[in-house]
Amino acid sequence: MATDLALLRLLQLVSPGLPIGMYSYSQGLERAVDDGWIRDADDCEAWLLGVLNQALGLTDAPILARLYDAWAEQNLSQVEYWSQYLIACRETAELRSEDRQTGQALARLLIKLEMPDAQVWLRHSDTTLATLFSLAAVNWQINKSAALSGYLWGWLENQVLCAVKLVPLGQVAGQQLLSALAQQIPALVEQALQLTDQQIGGSAFGLALASSRHEMQYSRLFRS
Repeated sequence: MATDLALLRLLQLVSPGLPIGMYSYSQGLERAVDDGWIRDADDCEAWLLGVLNQALGLTDAPILARLYDAWAEQNLSQVEYWSQYLIACRETAELRSEDRQTGQALARLLIKLEMPDAQVWLRHSDTTLATLFSLAAVNWQINKSAALSGYLWGWLENQVLCAVKLVPLGQVAGQQLLSALAQQIPALVEQALQLTDQQIGGSAFGLALASSRHEMQYSRLFRS
C-alpha cells in the first residue's frame, strides 16, 4: 500500500493540474517558433531533445538528486547550496523568475498540505521548483529515481503542451512527441545519479538566446 500511495503522490506532483502555473511558461519555445527556428514536429523534437540532453539532464536532474538527499538528511545548508547553484545556472532573467515563481507557488501548496518545511521558501530569493519538488518527494516517500523521472516527465509534458499551441501541432503529433522523447528519460535519470559534483552543468545556447529574445518579444502568450 505504501508503494501504491507513493506512486499516486508522484502522479499528483507531476499533474498538469497542479496549481503552480507551469502552463504559463514556454521556456523560450514561443520565441523559437516566432523566429522560425521551429516549424514542425521534427524541429520541435530536435529542440526538446537538445534541451533534455544539454540542460536538464546535466543540471536539473543531478541537482534534484542532491536536493532530495539533503532533504532526506535534513541538511538545510545543502538544500540552500544546491538551490543557489541551480538558480545560478539559469541564463536569463525570465528563466530565473520562472523557477522562483513556480517554486514559491509549490511552497504555498505544500504548506496547505501540511509540509511546514516549505514555509521558509515562500519568499526566498533562491527558491526553485526542484527545491520544493524534492521536499514533497521525500515527505511522500517517493524514491529518488522515480522523483527524477517524474520531474523530467513533467517538464517534457508541459513543453509538448506549449508546442501543440504554438507550432501548432495536432494532439496526435503531441502524443507522438511525448512517446518518442520519454524514451530518453530513463537513461538521463541513470546518468544524473552517477554524475559527480564536478560534472554538473550544461548549457543549451539556443535556449538561452530564445529566452533572452522572448523577454523583448512584443506580443506573447507565455511568460517565458
